[in-house]
Amino acid sequence: MSDRDPQPVERQLPTEEARDLLALVREIAQREIAPKAAEEEDAARFPREVFTLLSEAGLLGLPYDSEYGGGEQPYEVYLQVLEELAAARLTVGLGVSVHTLASYALATHGTKQQQVEHLPAMLGGGLLGAYCLSEPASGSDAASLRTRAVRDGDSWVLSGTKAWITHGGIADFYTVMARTGEDGPRGITAFLVPGDAEGLSAAAPEKKMGLKGSPTAQVHLDGVRVSDDRRIGEEGQGFSIALSALDSGRLGIAACAIGVAQAALDAAVGYATERRQFGHPIADFQGLRFMIADMATQIEAGRALYLAAARLRDAGLPFAKQAAMAKLHCTDTAMRVTTDAVQILGGYGYTADFPAERYMREAKVLQIVEGTNQIQRMVIARHVAGPEAR
Repeated sequence: MSDRDPQPVERQLPTEEARDLLALVREIAQREIAPKAAEEEDAARFPREVFTLLSEAGLLGLPYDSEYGGGEQPYEVYLQVLEELAAARLTVGLGVSVHTLASYALATHGTKQQQVEHLPAMLGGGLLGAYCLSEPASGSDAASLRTRAVRDGDSWVLSGTKAWITHGGIADFYTVMARTGEDGPRGITAFLVPGDAEGLSAAAPEKKMGLKGSPTAQVHLDGVRVSDDRRIGEEGQGFSIALSALDSGRLGIAACAIGVAQAALDAAVGYATERRQFGHPIADFQGLRFMIADMATQIEAGRALYLAAARLRDAGLPFAKQAAMAKLHCTDTAMRVTTDAVQILGGYGYTADFPAERYMREAKVLQIVEGTNQIQRMVIARHVAGPEAR
């Protein structure tokens, strides 16, 4: 592979503190994450020690209140941190995004007592979270979930199976959506379940096309008992909390996608400037130069789109439409850019000796998680054209 170092992304950051933060993240990524990424992904190894380091550095609670151990950073800064981490290794960037998603319900809808009791450990105490909404028979139709929570005195007893859970089996806490009432979205409530709760177990991790270092597993709740003080929000409020969390989570996926795309572009440019054919670097040939120009433009457009949505969120303005647009555009961009990177590397791009094939396999999952891109198109269309006629 080329010895040419990729150029750092030119970033517009709101404060000098944010610049220092991004410099720290880049240093950690280059020193602790990127050198081991290919080997550990191939071995399906989850880098828990990296998440411990990130927690110690204050990077697992960036968008949350400093009162509880968070970094109190705007989303436009937090998302650029995710992009840098995902460019080094998607397992890490996505893992931080999912942990942030899992912390969202308690951070935004928990009582003061709940936040004081649980958030410091969740945001800066080395814990790792998982978000449990999907089930084997309810993915895009999340409101049809069947996991049930039944009140028993001052406790709730949870039974059911959650599916496609990132960090399933290794998380220290699970934010679980369970049915406490009627069918449909109004009968769902959110709970904070400890990872070591009696009756909670995980199936063997799924064998995936990519992102092999990040465990994805079914989580079984077999009569798991939690006290009522682990219910988050009001009874029946869980689905609205879940959707609100996903609006923010989709921005995290968008940023991760741009990170993977940027890494693929850097790899392609590095190769093209070193590889010589017909007496010239292949980067001199117009066909490849135009591909590289298109890749760079798509990445820049995606970055601008997710940052625009983040700034709306930071200003307290509605951003659900823009979050869906960012998730759609950025993940489609990652798929196109990584595919083109493989093409630029030619036969070498199809081998595991070079990272382009890994980026391509990883990009695919980003078009699926936290709402498929078909769902994003439905969300966007409802905002633009109104709800569907039934």
